[in-house]
Amino acid sequence: MAPPGGERGVTDARGVPLLCLPGGGSVPDHARWFPAGEHDTVKASRGHTSTVTHSMTDDKPPLKTGGPDSQPPDLNREREELLRSFPRGGRFGEELAPELERLRQRMEELERENASLRARLEEEDAIRRLLERVEALEAERGELLSRTHHAEQESSVYHDRFRQVEMEFANMANLFVASNQLHSSMSPRRVTRRIKEILAQLVGAERYCMYLTTADGRELVPVASEGIGTADQMPIRVDDPRFAAAVRSCASAFDEKCDPSQGSIEHPAVVFPLTIDDRVVGAIAIFSTLSQKTSLSTIDFELFRLLGQHAAAALVSASLFVHAEQKIPGLEAFLDLSV
Repeated sequence: MAPPGGERGVTDARGVPLLCLPGGGSVPDHARWFPAGEHDTVKASRGHTSTVTHSMTDDKPPLKTGGPDSQPPDLNREREELLRSFPRGGRFGEELAPELERLRQRMEELERENASLRARLEEEDAIRRLLERVEALEAERGELLSRTHHAEQESSVYHDRFRQVEMEFANMANLFVASNQLHSSMSPRRVTRRIKEILAQLVGAERYCMYLTTADGRELVPVASEGIGTADQMPIRVDDPRFAAAVRSCASAFDEKCDPSQGSIEHPAVVFPLTIDDRVVGAIAIFSTLSQKTSLSTIDFELFRLLGQHAAAALVSASLFVHAEQKIPGLEAFLDLSV
């Protein structure tokens, strides 16, 4: 149903008029729709301008626009209302600006703190990895040091054992040389010279004298000496305190606390007996050794024992050979030697 006055209106689905155009014109496709109670200027497709009024209420009839009795919209009032709304928005914006600035600054501070914490965490992680690496290297170093120390100990044991073996070989060589020298000649003079060489070169004796017992075994008569005067080369009784201990025990007599290089005629450094089948036939007294020999070693006592057992036998054998006019006994002398 058309509205009064010959004007054609536009209604919605409920039949409520929305827009009336004067003269019954049609609504162009580009016409703008406005809420009820507001005014706008619509440019129609014919080129003229019309003022339209539309309503969204159901209880008011549609307003006529563009007629001779219609009133123009109050633009000044609307402008003033719009201007009055601006200060409220400005004050609200002014109130929000400091808060936004504070939030922006706080966000920047948090970002800086976050970056600092991230860098610190990275540094701490790197330090932790470095410390773990250091601990691993320290453990490896400790293991290597332990293995090195163990290897050094084993090497030291081997070196000590090697030195001992070398000394034993050297001692055996000295004993072999001494024994070979003693029995290399059947001349009493040469045997005596060999005994003196052993005492001087292998033992390191500086002053010494070799004695043989008399037939009754009561005295010791000097037969060879070195470094002592003629006045000191006198027969000595077997029970002389300097020789009695060695003759009775058939073993070397010496003072462990004394320096052998500081010995004298009254206090010999070493006295050891000369025996044949546990029978004392003489003695050798070493009154002092060379200045660099301040102590006696194991090889020295081995040489004393060798000389004590072989020197007298070599001397007696050489003397008997000379008295036999250097004749070798015949085969008959060896026939009864089988055991």
